[in-house]
Amino acid sequence: MRRIAGGDRAAFDELYRRTSPWLAVRLRRRCADDDVVADVLQETYLTVWRAAGSFAGSVTEGSAVGWLWTIAANRLVDTFRRRARQEGVPTVDLVETIAPAAEDGVMATRVDQDLEQALLRLPPELRQVLQAMVLDDLSVRQTAVLLGMPEGTVKARARRARIALREALS
Repeated sequence: MRRIAGGDRAAFDELYRRTSPWLAVRLRRRCADDDVVADVLQETYLTVWRAAGSFAGSVTEGSAVGWLWTIAANRLVDTFRRRARQEGVPTVDLVETIAPAAEDGVMATRVDQDLEQALLRLPPELRQVLQAMVLDDLSVRQTAVLLGMPEGTVKARARRARIALREALS
């Protein structure tokens, strides 16, 4: 990040080469519209180029990749909100219409059938919160930004999801 902040184009190119495939996959798990994903990627890396000097490791426990994901998640949420305001309803298909991610497939094969069925029976809004917090390892704040809801709602939904899972498995 220091080299990018100093205007080092080769360092930026290397960051892009190493992180853009991973970031695109994560964004596609949240949004089925390839045009939106491409726009968010472009806005994210433009922000990184312009703001690399302001990167503060303490914001994301020192992880440049975490900082990058936070920027991308914010841009995606901004895009959803902008479209909702312009058209009255979001036109982007959300995660439920996308093929399962590789992590989901691995997780499904590793957990027993009862847990898998209990997860599938959760309402989509609870599953989204669990996916962001457990599979994507996002904090409550990052999950709130990504899903466009207050932190209290994220906490409440996470708690409801855990209770529902516990009841389904008991």
